[in-house]
Amino acid sequence: MRFFYATLLMIVAALPARADVNIQSVTSPGGITAWLVEEPSIPFVALQIRFRGGASLDDPDKRGAINLMTGLLEEGAADMDARAFSRAQEELATTLGFSASRDEISISARFLTENQDASIALLRAALMEPKFEEQAIERVRGQVLSVIQSDLKDPNDIASQTFNQIAFGDHPYAHSINGTLDSVAALTRDDLLAAHKATLARDRIYVGAVGDITPEALGALLDTLLGDLPETGAPMPPRADVTIPPGITVVDFPTPQSVALFGQKGIAQSDPDFFAALILNQVLGGGSFESRLMNEVREKRGLTYGVYSYLSSRDLAEVYMGSVSSSNDRIAEAIAVIREEWTKAATTGITEQELQDAKTYITGAYPLRFDGNSTIASILVGMQMLGLPIDYIPTRNDKVDAVTLDDIKRVAGELLDPENLHFVVVGQPEGLETSTGN
Repeated sequence: MRFFYATLLMIVAALPARADVNIQSVTSPGGITAWLVEEPSIPFVALQIRFRGGASLDDPDKRGAINLMTGLLEEGAADMDARAFSRAQEELATTLGFSASRDEISISARFLTENQDASIALLRAALMEPKFEEQAIERVRGQVLSVIQSDLKDPNDIASQTFNQIAFGDHPYAHSINGTLDSVAALTRDDLLAAHKATLARDRIYVGAVGDITPEALGALLDTLLGDLPETGAPMPPRADVTIPPGITVVDFPTPQSVALFGQKGIAQSDPDFFAALILNQVLGGGSFESRLMNEVREKRGLTYGVYSYLSSRDLAEVYMGSVSSSNDRIAEAIAVIREEWTKAATTGITEQELQDAKTYITGAYPLRFDGNSTIASILVGMQMLGLPIDYIPTRNDKVDAVTLDDIKRVAGELLDPENLHFVVVGQPEGLETSTGN
């Protein structure tokens, strides 16, 4: 019944879908900073913690260690094995989550106010005293190896890995966070302990909290939970030297439909022109059925079920990406149309109607992001990691509305680079072969 009660609370504990949240900056007595949105109406707290660095901090000879280590944090801690740790969460009606990405390790916690102390003690044990038992290591290792095996047969994953190798060279971004079959098979418990020490440190912590907790209580919680972590971790990698050549890379793969991933250099979210680029992308290929790419490639020509583009701003690199799938005998035409639309937008920009429609969509969709305590806590952490000001949320849509048609035309000419757009095509495309130019 307690688990059912907690599940019900998690469903109803969502804040209204609005962007007028009141954010407070909280600094613990021990010097740990967090952003907090108090919501005392329901006795429930959502906590998001991120450690910058993530799988990019993998030792080059130990690829996949950080991902495997993160997957083991819920597989037993202190005097609890994996089953006991899971049972403790159920008894407390607490949900804990652990994940790794290229740029961060993410920790999430959702718990009832009445169970806060016990829930934080459980999470602290996972962070400070993970067991890394051999039985658990082998079980999770097997899961990771299965994922790697599956990715080797997935055209989308093959395209992504190939593009990353082209774009990022010898940077950590060129490698899968999962590692390789050989590297993961060779990882030892000592490698996992080293990965833990390298990543979970106080000098790279970002925290967001939403729910029934005061600033004073949150400060004490932060020191209890995180205060005994090592002060510093492994050095951060350098920025990636993004070198995307023009042309096409074809990866032969026996399938009736080719998958194409395309991209060029991108733009940082901190760039003054980012919102102009955001609007431009919404018009060009932002994923809606009204985008130019969707209209030209799908609606007019029937070359694909879907085509889209997106701005990808990572901690250490920015790329502008897109994806399309089509039958082997039509993928060449789809690519030609995408190049044409990229060139057209770079040359002439967009129309006034497209500008207004994109602004309406972007500003209208923004408040809908704030649809739950956990989501809002995650947004608070993301804002901190991007270096955004604490008053960013109420001013964000004003920045979108301030973009002019002239801004879009200038940014389109500077950002869009049709001559250096590179396509990775996985399949058996007709009329296409690997080339180093357009």
